[in-house]
Amino acid sequence: MVFDGKKLAEEIKASLLQETATYPEKYGRVPCLSVLLVGDDYGSQRYVASCEKDAALAGLDCRVIRMSQDSTEQQVLEQLEILNNDNTVDGILIQMPLPKQVNTEHIIAALNPAKDVDGVTNTNVANLWKQKRSDYSRFCVPCTPRSAMRILKAAGIDLDGKNAVVVGRSNIVGLPVSKLLMNENATVTVAHSHTKNLPALLRNADIIVAAIGKAKFITSDMVGDDAVIVDVGINSDPETGKMCGDVDFANVADRCTMITPVPGGVGPLTICSLMENTRDCFLRNR
Repeated sequence: MVFDGKKLAEEIKASLLQETATYPEKYGRVPCLSVLLVGDDYGSQRYVASCEKDAALAGLDCRVIRMSQDSTEQQVLEQLEILNNDNTVDGILIQMPLPKQVNTEHIIAALNPAKDVDGVTNTNVANLWKQKRSDYSRFCVPCTPRSAMRILKAAGIDLDGKNAVVVGRSNIVGLPVSKLLMNENATVTVAHSHTKNLPALLRNADIIVAAIGKAKFITSDMVGDDAVIVDVGINSDPETGKMCGDVDFANVADRCTMITPVPGGVGPLTICSLMENTRDCFLRNR
């Protein structure tokens, strides 16, 4: 089965729109997401444009604060402080990457955890690792890992006792998704650039989450029969220049019980998770 992330994303946005339509009468306004976009990174600009579009479809207010590529760290901190103290802003997304003169960790440390819609602050990271089940009611889980888990649930994949391998150990995808998988009683191995015998490890996996950031890195000889694959990678295909994932989709798909395509898999749901996290911040702060 090739999982249709676009279809599920449309269903989620329609449901959010129906829900948020009742908010002006209940609460006086709809949830508001503010995106802090610093610089002119092409990928970031495309993603933020999608956020604006999808927020409107979900009935949310989206405000984008655009700052120039040469903005200083102090200027970014000052703008973030304004958003932290603005009671009409419920969620804040700091769009990465930031320009090299801006220390990312300093900016994250200054973000109000109650408005952290991508789960990047130390408070929310700690909350994620302390919880034993996937409960999103008290804090925001990073959007891409949340989307990966949403796909597995929607596809009816039973994770209990399954052997899951996460390829990649980043703070924004690999490590959080490994914790979410453990919350569902999967047995999880986190693989990375120093892992030995990775093909053999992957061939024994029931579930593979590919988040290494290398185009078509996982090939058909590295995948066992009937595996379930969630491909989080977003890369440029060196042969065609088109977007592709970390998995060689054309040659791997026929061997899988379920696989997500790139594009059209995890990506559309990541923005939906951002909208849901904004909604959740809005409701908690009420």
